[in-house]
Amino acid sequence: MGDAMRAASLSLAEALYVAGAPLRHVVQQSVSGPARLCVRAHQDNIAGVRLPRFETVLAGGPSSSSASLAGLAGGGQQVAACRAAHARALEVLVELASLQTSFLTLDAAIKTTNRRVNALENVVKPRLENTIAYIRGELDEHEREEFFRLKKIQGYKQRELERQKEAAARYAAEKAAGGGRAQAWRLHGHRRGHAR
Repeated sequence: MGDAMRAASLSLAEALYVAGAPLRHVVQQSVSGPARLCVRAHQDNIAGVRLPRFETVLAGGPSSSSASLAGLAGGGQQVAACRAAHARALEVLVELASLQTSFLTLDAAIKTTNRRVNALENVVKPRLENTIAYIRGELDEHEREEFFRLKKIQGYKQRELERQKEAAARYAAEKAAGGGRAQAWRLHGHRRGHAR
C-alpha cells in the first residue's frame, strides 16, 4: 500500500510540475456526472461469521472525453499517469479497508467466542461438576441405605427362620414326648377299662 500511495503522490507532483497550478481547476471542471469507480460491498461467511468484503467496480462506460482531455494544453501524459496511479492506489485502499474490516469483525467474533468459552469453563462446567458430585453422593448414600436395609431384612429373615426351626424342634420334641405319654395313657386307660 505504501508503494501505491507513494507512486500516486509522486505522479501528482509530476503532473502539477508539468501542467502548472491551474491543473486543479481544469481537473475539477472536467469531472461531471457520477463517479466511474465505485465500491461494492459483499458478505462472505467464514466459519459462521459474516465478513464484509469490498471491491472496486468500474461504473458506466469509457471515460468521458472532457476527463481525457484534461491537461491537454500541457502535461496531458502526466495527468493520465497521475489518474492511473490514483486509481491503483484507490484499489489498494479498498482492499485494505476490506481486510481491516474483516480483521475487526473476526476480532470481535473471537472475543465473543472467548467470553463464551470462559463462561463455559468458569461458570457452567463447575456447576455441572458440583451437580455431578451431589448426584454421586446421593446415589452412594442411597446405595448404603439400601445395603443396610437389605442386611436388616436378611437378619430379620434369619432370626425368623431360626425361630421357626426352634418352634419345629420344640413341636417335634413335644410330639415325641407327648405321643409317648398318650400311648402310655391309652394303654393305662385300656387296662383300667378291662379291670372294670
